[in-house]
Amino acid sequence: MDVVIRRIRTEEHARLGEITAQAYLGDGLLTFGEDDGYLPVLRDVARRAAEAEVLVAVADGEVLGGVTFVPAGGVWADIARPGEAEFRMLAVAKEARGRGVGEALVRACLDRARETEGCVRVVLSSQPSMHGAQRIYRRLGFTRTPERDWSPVPGLAGLLTFALDPLSREVPGN
Repeated sequence: MDVVIRRIRTEEHARLGEITAQAYLGDGLLTFGEDDGYLPVLRDVARRAAEAEVLVAVADGEVLGGVTFVPAGGVWADIARPGEAEFRMLAVAKEARGRGVGEALVRACLDRARETEGCVRVVLSSQPSMHGAQRIYRRLGFTRTPERDWSPVPGLAGLLTFALDPLSREVPGN
């Protein structure tokens, strides 16, 4: 399977929104399920694409997954500090999992970070139960940064954070 990673096109917004929503719902990542206030945010790819860089993985004309890349200071940056970039909402369609799509999207974010002037590190937040994604992050050289862990909703489970310095570290497999 030849997967191409590129910027999302307008006509793909709805498909990626549904892939992202279904990935979070299917993996039990939304505390309140279909009633979770984050679900409309996950589906609103048009807004993310207008305010950040949304990348998609495509094979044979079909969107298989996507991710939102944002440098520090961007509207979608949760934890990125000056000199950092982060990526969010990494999601792969259920039928495309296990085929390297998630890793290809993460590698594309690392490439974007290397192209971003002044960027020396990539950071991300991950729910504790996102074991598959965390295996990708560790395989690519990310390390845990527990001092930066945080919770978007006080009183609910917190997010784990990871960091990688893409300019001084060779990414495995490149």
